[in-house]
This record gives sequence, structure tokens and C-alpha cells, in this order.
Amino acid sequence: MIRSMTGYGRSCQIIGGREITVEIRSVNHRFFECSTRVPRVYGYLEQRLKSFLQARAARGKIEVGVTIVAVDSADAQVCVNEALAAEYVEQLRRFGEKLQLTDDLSLSAIARFSDIFVVRKEVEDEEEVWNAVEQVAAQAADAFVRMRETEGEKLKQDILNRLSEIEADTARVEEISPRTVEEYRSRLYQKLQAILEDRSVDEQRILTEAALFAEKIAVDEETVRLKSHIAQLRGMLEDDAAVGRKLDFLVQELNRECNTIGSKANDVEIARLVVNMKANIEKIREQIQNIE
Repeated sequence: MIRSMTGYGRSCQIIGGREITVEIRSVNHRFFECSTRVPRVYGYLEQRLKSFLQARAARGKIEVGVTIVAVDSADAQVCVNEALAAEYVEQLRRFGEKLQLTDDLSLSAIARFSDIFVVRKEVEDEEEVWNAVEQVAAQAADAFVRMRETEGEKLKQDILNRLSEIEADTARVEEISPRTVEEYRSRLYQKLQAILEDRSVDEQRILTEAALFAEKIAVDEETVRLKSHIAQLRGMLEDDAAVGRKLDFLVQELNRECNTIGSKANDVEIARLVVNMKANIEKIREQIQNIE
């Protein structure tokens, strides 16, 4: 299934006394690039998260944010740095005496100095934490992938519609091209008749000139290749693998064939059809830039 490189997924769960939130978002990028934002104490999760997502996304610039909040503090112990607290009290009283201020120190006043408190937590099991984060990340990744698939389906339908238009224009070019040669032969015959007046026109010369002209403007090979590339593009759009780069290559080939037809065109209608085909190819190219 075709996937867009634009996606978003979020999940929040409470597991093992921790509230874990994982948020995943991505935008277009030529390669896979993943950046993570995790609490510093959980830095060991970064590489695991990148590997986890690389298995689910082949391309795109992906950002992952993780927050972990303890909702069960049974494993935490608050301690007071008594020496530091006593130093605060001594210095404040000395300062008060110096400025002749009333000594109104209270426990609540001392408690405002947050650095006298130390929170000691038991060492967490890294595997246990990762298993919990992985569960939440899996749900976020499912939503993330679903969004990419939904967006990819829209891109696919638009590309298929444009390929049908290009195919129809190609068929019209094939229909018009022989007529262009016949019109050239007729104009050449009339021109020679006007020049030679009553003298007879060399039919063989007309045929030779028409054949040379036909060879010069022939676009059979280009239209055959165009139809072949269109068939390949349709096949790739049904592929389950990441095909963005392959699609980009084929679109370049489509554009090359159109340019060649345009350079050979000696007909106003063919020129108009080529302009229309190139416009659709450019739109397809823009859409493919967002395909994984």
C-alpha cells in the first residue's frame, strides 16, 4: 500500500506506575531521519525508539517525543539536606541582625529553598521501562502508519487519474501523427504544382520527401515507451514496498519522452497535448515527493 511521508500518531497510557505519552510526527525527506525527545534520565531509550520506527517507516523526517511521569511515588524517598538548611538559617539570621530586621524565620520560609530537598529513587530496570514505552509507542505508531496510508491512498488516486489523462493524450498523439504526414504531403504537392505550373509533378519526389518528413516527426517509439512507463507506474502503485524513489525515476522518463515528442511535433494540436501531458507529469512529480 502506498504511504505518504506525512503522518501523526499519539498514545498515552499508565503502565507500571508511570504515565507514558508517545507522540510521533513526520514530514517529507529523501531518506529516513529520526530525532527523539526523551527525558534525560531515559536517554537509553533513544536508539531503541529509532530502530523501532525504522522498521515501520522507510523514509521521512520523523520526530518522536516521549514523556514519562511517575504516578506512583512508592519507589521515591524525599531527604532533607540538614547541613545546607542550617547554613541558610544561620546566614539569614546574621543578615537580619546586621540590618536590624525582625527574625520571622519559619519552616515554610526555609522550605522555599528547593535545593535542601533531595529525591532519591530506586534504580529503574531499563528493560521494564523500555517494554512499557514500547507498548505505548506501538499504539502511537499504528495511528501514525494509518494516517500515512490514508494520505497515501489519496495521492495514489490523484496520480492514477493523471496517468489516465496522459494515456488518453498519448493515444490522441498516435492518432494525429499519421494525419500530420498526410497533410504535409498534400501541402508539398500543392506547393510544387504552383511552382511548376503546367509541368507534371514528380510523384516519386513527393513520396520521398513525405517519407523523410515522416521519419523526422515519427513519435511511435516515444508513445510506446510512454505507455510502458505508465503501466509500470500503475504496477508500482499497487506494491506494498516503499516505491517513492522508483516512481520518481519513472516520472523523469515520462517527462523525457514528452519532451522528445514536443521537439518533434509539427502540429498545433500535438503541441497542445504535450503541454497538457507535461502539466500532469509535473503534478505527479509533486505528489511523488510525498510518497514513502
